[in-house]
Parts: sequence; structure tokens; C-alpha cells
Amino acid sequence: MDDIKILDTVERYIRGEMRPDERLHFENLRKTNAEIDQLVVEHTLFLQQLNHFGERKELSSTLNELHTDLTEQGKIDSMKLKGKAKVVYLWKRYKRVAAIAASIAGITTITVTMLVNYLSPKAESAKVRELVNQVNNLDARTKQLDTKIDKVDKKSTKPVINTPARYNGTGFLIDGKGYLVTNSHVVKNSKNVYIQNNKGEQFRVKVVQLDLAKDVAILKIEDADFKPISYIPYGIRKAKTDIAEPIYTLGFPRNDEIVYGEGYLSAPTGFNGDTLSCQIAVAANPGNSGGPVFNHNGEVIGILSTKEVQAEGAVFAIQSKYIYQAIEELKKDTSYQKIKINSSSSVRGMDRVQQVNKIQDYVFMVKGD
Repeated sequence: MDDIKILDTVERYIRGEMRPDERLHFENLRKTNAEIDQLVVEHTLFLQQLNHFGERKELSSTLNELHTDLTEQGKIDSMKLKGKAKVVYLWKRYKRVAAIAASIAGITTITVTMLVNYLSPKAESAKVRELVNQVNNLDARTKQLDTKIDKVDKKSTKPVINTPARYNGTGFLIDGKGYLVTNSHVVKNSKNVYIQNNKGEQFRVKVVQLDLAKDVAILKIEDADFKPISYIPYGIRKAKTDIAEPIYTLGFPRNDEIVYGEGYLSAPTGFNGDTLSCQIAVAANPGNSGGPVFNHNGEVIGILSTKEVQAEGAVFAIQSKYIYQAIEELKKDTSYQKIKINSSSSVRGMDRVQQVNKIQDYVFMVKGD
């Protein structure tokens, strides 16, 4: 029996295509011929590896088609992805073509190798083992590539939240476990609220406290991608601030870019003597609402709230002591007993540029729909 017929017989045996008498005869042959038995074992492994490789490619192709269909239906806006996310999308978009080409090339190589090995006069089972090893190495490299793609995918292709926002504002962390403060008027009419930092990272949040009278809202980040922060560099001041003390703000009056503003405390009270707020002299726009107002020590002295249209340049901020009151009210719910507000500032004594560099990552754009 020549090599081609042997291979054909082995494959028929593995696939269960023999008649009972043929199968009995072949099994007796395996018992008496070690080389035939070894060939059956190696060829079985070889076919399993081919099937496994094909199944992985089929699954990958199916996932790719699903992603492409969702994109074409407008449910995923992949063209707005940036950086690594866009690279991964383009890989997924055209991976099927590449996979088909790679599969054809791989199968052709394997087929040619098999024919050369088995048509060669010196064909031995060692060559089969070498071929199986090559297939195993190819499958191992494929798995490694898939793992790398999965890691990049999980890290970089989190769906971008593209829901048009009706309300934009600013918020800032007051507890590293994911609690933020902003104005209540920024989020009060929103069904869904999310935040975005200066790096473009987005997180979904939940409104857990809403005080319309004081215009203060407490938000809680509820997103698996958010990692708790061990400390916040700025403190929340309890005492009043003196008139003429230098102050500065950080906020998002324009989309996707944090903006710095500076000025001073104009009056210890707000419009018409309102004791809830204080008046500050600083440039502000609607997107600044809910943003932090810092003194020269890097302490939050207020939440930028409103701009009085009746008085040119008059901007007001809710006094920071009302942040503490909002938290105490929230703590009446036992689910929020562990909230802790930092009252001391670790950026005290730094120059303004250093303070802003330390603080800006804790200030977020707040969007609601």
C-alpha cells in the first residue's frame, strides 16, 4: 500500500467511513504495525487542530459581521473612535478579508507540505510529527494574536457615548470612591448622565442627591472602568473666604477641553445679599456651571453656579460649606455612610501651574440627555 493510499485509509478510519470488516482489519493492522498506529494518532491530532483553527476563524468572522452590521445600522459610531480604538475598529472591519486570505494561504501551505512529505520516497512518520508541530505553532501564534487584540479591544474600544447632550456643565470629585458635586440645574432634567475628563474618558454616573434650593447635586460614578482614587489633591474649605482673595476656576465651557480662569472674591454674599452664595470676579460661561472655585491654597471655596444677567460681569458661586451639608443629608441613607470629604489641600504652597496640573484630572465635563 503506497503512502497516499495509507493516508487515505487512515483518514477514512478517523472519520468513521469504513465498513465494519474493514475497520476490524485496520485495527488489527494498528496492533501489529507501530508506524501505522503512530500515523493514526498524529493524523487525528492534525485534523483536530485544523478543525479548531477553522472554528476560531468562523467565530471571529461572525463577530466581525455583527460589529459591522451594528455600525452600518448606526448603533455604533465607529468613525468617532480615536487613537487605538480606531485602529482596532479598522482591524475588525477588514479582519474577515485578511482571515480568509490567511486561511487559504495556511491551508495551501499545509496541503503542499503534506503532498511533498507523502509523495517523497523517504516519507516517514517523523515528517508528519514535524507538520503537526508546525500547525500547533501556527495555532499558538493565532491564540496569542487574538489575546492581544482582546486586550486592546477591552482597553480601547469601549463604546463612545454619542447621545446628544441637552445640558452641559462641570463637576469635580469630592471622594475618591467616585462621588462628585455639580449644580442641580445641570442634571435635574436628565434621564441619563455621564462625565468626561480632559483625556476624553467617559463614565456613566447616577444622581444620588439633588438639592434644588441650594443648587447642589451629588453624583456617583457607576462604571466598571472607573478605578477608585486613593486621595484627592485639593481640600473642601468649610470657613468663609476673605474679600479680594485671589481665586481661580477650572471648567468645560467648550466641548472636550478644560479651561482655566482667574479672578478674586468680590463679595461674601450673592445677588441681593443672598447668603447661600458669594460673588466672584471671573470670566464664566454656561459650561462652567458646577465647576470648582479654588483659592490660592488649592482649596475649594465654592461651586460656580450662575451669572446674573442684570449685572454685567457678576458671577456667583455656592459656598463650599453647603457641600458638607449635602453630604450629611445624603448620609441619612445608610448606603452612603462611608463618604469622606478631604478638608486639607496637598497642593498648598505650590505655584498656580503646579496646582492646576495636579488638580485638572479630577475635574469633569458633565453631560445629560
